[in-house]
Amino acid sequence: MKVAEGGLPWVATIALFMLLSATGILFFSGFMQLISIFFSLFFAVSTFLFILFFRDPERPVGTGIVAVADGYIQDISEVMENGFSWVRVATFMNIHNVHVNRTPLDGHITDVRYLPGGFIPAFHKDAERNERVKIYMDTIIGPIYIVLIAGTVARRIVPYVRKDDVVKKGDRIGLIRLGSRVDVYLPKEAVTLAVHLRDTMHAGMDTLATIND
Repeated sequence: MKVAEGGLPWVATIALFMLLSATGILFFSGFMQLISIFFSLFFAVSTFLFILFFRDPERPVGTGIVAVADGYIQDISEVMENGFSWVRVATFMNIHNVHVNRTPLDGHITDVRYLPGGFIPAFHKDAERNERVKIYMDTIIGPIYIVLIAGTVARRIVPYVRKDDVVKKGDRIGLIRLGSRVDVYLPKEAVTLAVHLRDTMHAGMDTLATIND
């Protein structure tokens, strides 16, 4: 199983603790040996869970404008910014979801901005104030942008793209460690949404919206 870029150090660290605990089984006896067995099992399970969490499967690319994140559609809203009308789709990623995010369309990365923030749970509407990374793109439908938002526990976002990168639909653009949220802003007049609240999405595969003629 492929481990996502940015997740390997976490998996390697917990696996090292597992090996150290297992070594104690050989050198200790009695109560200390029981302690070593307990921690060996604990870190073995933790290693498996970390590998599962940081998995990065290969996927076929879907049609239209594809989902940016795994999870369920938490919010759909219209947003006005600087006189421009956007439709924002927020996807909440739970602990069991794949946390590698992908591009919804072919495009050119025009900017990547890191913004520090708070510790509000990712499912809360005010999570927009958390630590986040904004990725701006030029695409066939005009400018769009994606916001990777950290949650209460997740305090580290790992962007995979930089300004001036050229990306294809479905390319990996970043990883958010542990529970988190991703918002994508699309020009309202250019798209028709293909999703509803609470729909479950798979990044890069499922159609989020179609492009208007």
